[in-house]
Amino acid sequence: MELLKNNLVYMQANKKPCTLSNIIAEGVGIKHSSITRTIRKHEKDFEEFGKLGFKIRPSDSGQNEKIYILNEEQATLLITYLKNTDIVREFKKRLVKEFYKLKEEVINFRIQREIEKPIRKKLTDAINEWEYKNKWSYKSITDLMFKSVTGLTAKQLRELRGTGNDIALNLLTSSELKEYQNTEFAVITLLGRGWTYENIKSEILRVN
Repeated sequence: MELLKNNLVYMQANKKPCTLSNIIAEGVGIKHSSITRTIRKHEKDFEEFGKLGFKIRPSDSGQNEKIYILNEEQATLLITYLKNTDIVREFKKRLVKEFYKLKEEVINFRIQREIEKPIRKKLTDAINEWEYKNKWSYKSITDLMFKSVTGLTAKQLRELRGTGNDIALNLLTSSELKEYQNTEFAVITLLGRGWTYENIKSEILRVN
């Protein structure tokens, strides 16, 4: 479900950075059960900053364990409920830095997404004017471009990085989206030259 991650913070498919209660527990050297107990005790406080999400996974003991999904505000609030030890202060600094990095990624992605919109219109026009066009052309060509950038088709991207119903472009990172745009320009050119799909596929996969 996570699109992008570093050691402490994850980017969800909806482009919202988050961290997990077990990551915080490990980072501050406190048992995860103690962290989750603190979250439950102050649940209403955490929900002032958004819905308190969670996922269930098997623990080392074999029983199911609830892992809380925390946005930046919720994670910061949790840190304030812990004793202000050296390890807690150091971890908080690391966490702040990692959230900042992923917020930069969100900004960069949104910029690239706006740049891509007019390119996509040019691609659609080029496909509509293509002499080899059929009802599957748009899907085939977009899948080709996704595969050249990520190794995955649009459907595979949605299954791996999203919920299955997401817009595939929104599941790319900002750097992948930039590469996708470059591939779009190349495909638009080749469509305009009247290349067949097989020739376009060979060229795009060769270059990428």
